[in-house]
Amino acid sequence: MLKMAGNKSYTIVEYFGGDCGYRCGYCKNDVGNFSHGMWSHTMTVQDYQDLIDRGWRRSGKYVYKPKLNKTCCPQYTIRCHALKFQPSKSHKKILKKISKFISKGELPKGQDDGEPMDSVCEDACPREPSKACHSEEKCASIKDIQKELPECPAITEAQKEVADAAPTSSETSRKDQGSVQDERTTATAPKPGMGADPGRPPCRKAKDLRKERRLQKEQIRQNTDGVSSIVSPTPPSPAPSSQPKLLEDFINESLPDNSSHCLEVRLVRSNPPSPQFKASFDASYQVYKLYQMAIHKDPPDKPSESQFRRFLCDSPLEAEHSPDGPEVGYGSFHQQYWLDGRIVAVGVLDILPTCVSSVYLYYHPDFASLSLGSYSALREIAFTRQLQKQSPKLSYYYLGFYIHSCPKMRYKGQYRPSDLLCPETYAWVPIEQCLPHLENTRYARFNQDPDAGDARVLKDVGRALVLYRRSVMPYAAYSRKRKGSSDETEVQQYASLVGQDCAERILLYRA
Repeated sequence: MLKMAGNKSYTIVEYFGGDCGYRCGYCKNDVGNFSHGMWSHTMTVQDYQDLIDRGWRRSGKYVYKPKLNKTCCPQYTIRCHALKFQPSKSHKKILKKISKFISKGELPKGQDDGEPMDSVCEDACPREPSKACHSEEKCASIKDIQKELPECPAITEAQKEVADAAPTSSETSRKDQGSVQDERTTATAPKPGMGADPGRPPCRKAKDLRKERRLQKEQIRQNTDGVSSIVSPTPPSPAPSSQPKLLEDFINESLPDNSSHCLEVRLVRSNPPSPQFKASFDASYQVYKLYQMAIHKDPPDKPSESQFRRFLCDSPLEAEHSPDGPEVGYGSFHQQYWLDGRIVAVGVLDILPTCVSSVYLYYHPDFASLSLGSYSALREIAFTRQLQKQSPKLSYYYLGFYIHSCPKMRYKGQYRPSDLLCPETYAWVPIEQCLPHLENTRYARFNQDPDAGDARVLKDVGRALVLYRRSVMPYAAYSRKRKGSSDETEVQQYASLVGQDCAERILLYRA
């Protein structure tokens, strides 16, 4: 039995480097995709949070970090400030489209708006995850080692199921005041052929009314000569409320009562699989298979059940709970969209200490015209806001990678305010400051402070932890045991990519 101080769960990984080029899932370059990769046998949510904040991303149990200064389509980690998010006109249009479909039952004509919300494209990963692990025998031996490692006590209570991802607002819906209709009277229309009613003021555009009110305010400020205590003897008519409607208000309006359809959103834990996940597995897989064949043009034999499990169901993340965390806990989940009792879309999510991370979205091709990719992103932002009320630190929504060189993937920048991760300092920079650089060059350092560096830069590779012969030890001790070992360059590269903090917590498997 391996003896270690304290009860602790450990992340265990195997590192594979990243010198070879692979097929790019975005531009289809056969050898243009370069990424560092490692297979994660198990991983804590805090370690994964720190890794994605250094540009890593998971596909199943395979965790990879694109080499942005070398790969053909640089992929920059993007996050949205969920608490500050306000839906744009296009987002509101999508919510109205959903509302019209649910209330009247008619699918809109045409196809999706080109926002698939595929945060991780399997073809874009550097290698087939099943090939990353060299043998089933080795996987089994590492699982045996995991059983010997002392783990944090797990909470065994039944997983709670979230019936709806978006919170139900207890506040009354904010109504826009001073709209165009408010400016018009509701008097009987003039008789046909009589023209406009001379007794009524002419109809005016809301834009002109807003401009007039703005000019009135400017004039009042000028007349007061900067003295705030002076009040105009004839106060202007009340201006419209500047308080914008919340995202939750728009979502709730898109789900009217007494409708032709019923839409329900359920959250089910995928790892370890909850009873609800197991019961709906086949129905969910069938939707995925149809999606891959229709949207990604996969042949019928490619989206197999084993591939589905490996790609979207298997996860290295351990289920964790904490007193100050969300009620559903941390880890990997599927957020299922049920329409009239059947699954029509599934969002694959990771709930981490400071964010909800979008992994993938697939939907039934029959509903492609509903823009379910964009709709699910809005629901996931609302879900993040709901979780933040339970866990104050959890306030960001990660959309995966932003790829400016691929026009179809630029839509992620529309969920604002958002930041991109600087590939050199790992500082978050507002996307508005990043875009001018990406217009000039595919690879860019976003942090413009020349003196800024990586706060978690590797300082001592000897303190990196390794797992060797069922024992955990610093790399310095391992090197002394393995005199003449030739893996120092590889371990040095791995540790510099994960950073000093993670290198001292994560166990790097050594054969």
